[in-house]
Parts: sequence; structure tokens; C-alpha cells
Amino acid sequence: MNALIIFVLLFALMLTGMPISISLGLTVLTFLFTMTTVPIESVALKLFTGIENFEIMAIPFFLLAGTFLTHGGVAKRMIRFATTLVGHWHGGIGLAGVLGCALFASVCGSSVATVAAIGSVVLPEMVKQGFPKKFGAGVIATSGALGILMLPSVIKVIYAVSTNTSIGELFIAGLVPGLILTGMLCLTTWNIARKNNYPRLPKASWRERWAAFRECSWGLFLVVIVIGGIFSGIFTATEAAAMSAVYAFLVSIFVYKDMTIKGVPRVLLESAAMSAMLLYIITNATLFSFLMTSENVPQALTEAILHMGLGTVGFLVVVNLLLLLAGNVMEPSSIILIMAPILVPVAIKLGINPIHFGIMMIVNMEIGMCHPPVGLNLYVASSITKMGITELTKAVLPWLLTMLVFLVIITYLPQITLWLPNLIYR
Repeated sequence: MNALIIFVLLFALMLTGMPISISLGLTVLTFLFTMTTVPIESVALKLFTGIENFEIMAIPFFLLAGTFLTHGGVAKRMIRFATTLVGHWHGGIGLAGVLGCALFASVCGSSVATVAAIGSVVLPEMVKQGFPKKFGAGVIATSGALGILMLPSVIKVIYAVSTNTSIGELFIAGLVPGLILTGMLCLTTWNIARKNNYPRLPKASWRERWAAFRECSWGLFLVVIVIGGIFSGIFTATEAAAMSAVYAFLVSIFVYKDMTIKGVPRVLLESAAMSAMLLYIITNATLFSFLMTSENVPQALTEAILHMGLGTVGFLVVVNLLLLLAGNVMEPSSIILIMAPILVPVAIKLGINPIHFGIMMIVNMEIGMCHPPVGLNLYVASSITKMGITELTKAVLPWLLTMLVFLVIITYLPQITLWLPNLIYR
């Protein structure tokens, strides 16, 4: 009954249009002060200690690194390299957009930043070459979702902190699924381009490919710094995030020189605003988790779900449907912070690996970012293309269906996710 009251109150506040972070905080305060005797001091203490976690510091550092990379010319060099590889195939620049998103996602960790960085370069070029605007928007809005699945990812850090899961394993677990999804999105893009006979570029020589690779290698080396540093034990995930921010600053200012020192305050302000927003959500979600734990809600829900006799297959179906529905009304970080602490204990009881479960949740978040009403990728793509959200929703459908097929594959074939972490960590 308490769980029902808590969730009804939360969704009632959200339906008023109130921001999710404030809805979470008000739900907790209302319940605590009307139905419990918890002192107000403990609430205040929990607000401060909720983000007093060393691993959470990785979030602002990764956001800062992503902002430097977005403004520092890394994206256009990655697209140039991708174009030399696949530009001569049907829909060449579209395929280059998918590969460019995958490359940028491997160093950035944010879907919105990936869409903004790659889309601002690729979409105008596609229109110039004669591609329909809706084709380009569909490619970039969906491929940009790779930003939270590939190696470093802010959402992975949030999941790890919420569930006490290894950040390093989560980082590496997204690599093989990310490569498979990249291939599937490329296949969809190529198939549509071939049927419509969209333009192709002249085939690049191996010399041109090598020159393009050398130019973008400074950006790609960030993967080596982050993943290599974590695996070798040189530094933790949080320290790797700090190193990536410093490296992104040096590359943007002194190597590529697409930014000047004068542009640094704007980057710092932009990343600080994003960090403040995320940390505010995390603080209130931590308070919400405290309420759930104090009322034994996760334990009660675990027992209820286990007694339903759904089994592993049925449970995963229900979770996917629940997460896809949640993606209609909430953004990824809020879904992870609210749902993960409740669902992960049930998954573990059913023998589901929490790393596999985390990647499955993140794929659901990717899909949620590509459809309205809360699809953040669509809004970013809309600001670049000047297309309406309804028009964009129709444009992304072929790629969205591809992502749904991928979700089924990744849900029921955990070996895809766990093969690389098991190889490295076991």
C-alpha cells in the first residue's frame, strides 16, 4: 500500500508538468512528513550525503570532456575519416554519419552531444549533396543514441552508482553491442539509400584514408586513455574522467586549434549547467531511494514479482515494456535512478547478470531518446534541421524498428554483452 501511495503521488506530480527532479523531492517530503516520523534533519543530511560519492564526480568530468570535444573540431575529423571508408557506397555520407556517431560516441558518452556534434556537420552536407532532409535526420537522430551505449557513458556511471556495479565492466560491456547496433543501423541506411538511389561519393584512396585517420587519431586516443587507464589499474573511472577532460582540453586548444582560450569559459559554463541539472536529479533520486528502502518497497516488489512466476523470459519482457513506456515520460537518468534500484535485485534473484541487465536498460533508454514526447535526440535534430517533431518521428521509424529488433537480440543473448567483460575481468 505504501509503494502504491508513493508512486501515485509521484506520477500525479509529474502529470502537472512539474520537473521530475522536483516531483521526486516533493513526493519524498510529502510522504515522510505525513505518514512517518522521520526527523527533518535526516532528510537534509541525506540530500548532502546522496552525492557525496567519489564515483559521481566522473559525471561532470565526462560532460566537460564531451563539451570540449563537441566544440573542438573532433567531430568533423571523425566524419572525414568515416567518409573515406564508406563514402563510395550507396548513401555514403549517411553511412559516414552512422560511423561518425559511433566514433564520437566512443569518446564522448552523451547522446545529445553526439547528435549535436555530428549532426551539425553531416546534415548540411547531406542536404547539399541532394539527400532528403528527413533521411539525414533519421540517420543522425537514431545513430546519436550510440552516445550512451559505447565505451564511456554518463548513464553507465549513474547505473553503476545506483546499483553498486563495476563501472569498468559496464564501460567495456557496451562495446560489442555498440558495434553490432552500428552495423545494423548502417545496413538499414544502406538499404534505404540503395532502394532510392541516393548519391554516392568517389572512392577514396588508401593514402586519403590514412591521412584522415591520422588527423582524427588524436580524438580517438581518448579511448586508450580512459579504457586503458582503468584496465591497467593506473587510475579509477573517476580519475579517467578527469584525465579525459584535461586531454580533450589540450587537443581542442593546442592540437586541432579549432578553439581558443577565449572559448574555454563558454565550454565550462555549458558543462557546469548540464552537471548541475544532472546532479540535482541524482540528489532527489537518492532521497527517493532512501524512502523506498526505509519502507522496504524493493524487497516487497521483489517478492511479489517472484511469486508471480514470470520466470526470466517473462520478467525481461515486462521490464522492457515498462522501460519503453517510461521512455515516453522521463529522460534516461531519471529512469535509471528510479527503476534500477528496484529492478536489479529482482534480476539478480532470477539469475540475470547485473552488467547484462544494465546494458539492456541502456538500450531501452536509447530507444526512448528517439521518439516523442521526451525524445531528446529528436529535439536536437529538430533544432539543426528546422523540421517539426511529428515529421521527425516519421523520419526515424525505419531506424527505430531496427533498434527494437536489436533490443530483443541483446535481451535474450546475454553472451553478446558479457563476452568481453568476462574475457578481461575473469
